[in-house]
Amino acid sequence: MKVEEIRELSVDVLREREKELDDQLFRLRIQKSMGQLEAPAKVRDVRRDLARVKTILREKSSEGNRG
Repeated sequence: MKVEEIRELSVDVLREREKELDDQLFRLRIQKSMGQLEAPAKVRDVRRDLARVKTILREKSSEGNRG
């Protein structure tokens, strides 16, 4: 997911996306521990997307506190 796409989303959608990515990361870690993970790079991609979403959420919440 690109940063521009994430910035266009509302706070509610971002929170929902954060939960989805967190759940997906959990499932990927389980697969990795069991040796069933087919795409190890997927873990990295999900972690980065989750970090992007959290960063944008933090930015949007600090904007609301300023005004």
